[in-house]
Amino acid sequence: MRSLSDIAEEYDFLDGDERYRLLIELGRELELMPDALKTEATLVRGCSASVWVYPVPQDDGRLHFLADSNAAITKGIVALVLAAVQDRPAGEVAAMDVAAALAPFDLKNQLSSNRTQGVPNMIALVRETAARIAA
Repeated sequence: MRSLSDIAEEYDFLDGDERYRLLIELGRELELMPDALKTEATLVRGCSASVWVYPVPQDDGRLHFLADSNAAITKGIVALVLAAVQDRPAGEVAAMDVAAALAPFDLKNQLSSNRTQGVPNMIALVRETAARIAA
């Protein structure tokens, strides 16, 4: 997975349609999430598209997430969120301001509110999971 700073650097050079294409490409690069993990328990509430997130704690205390969406651009947004937190220590993720890390992408002004309405819920789920594992 690309780093969030590398993605931001590329994103800055692009305009509207190219940014959409980048998001779609990021979504395609997500690690495959097995269908068996796409359940009510892993579904992120409040998203207009279906989004599933499954935490995979690592032995060294780092968090790894599997995620998917049934919508291409939403899946790209999911990939952005994961780029901010993937494989970091659980305590770090729990304390992280993920919304601030995503601020350079200005998603609320770049995308429709339907596509971004679930982002705060996904961030909350990731941080709550990290806090629970870090405790």
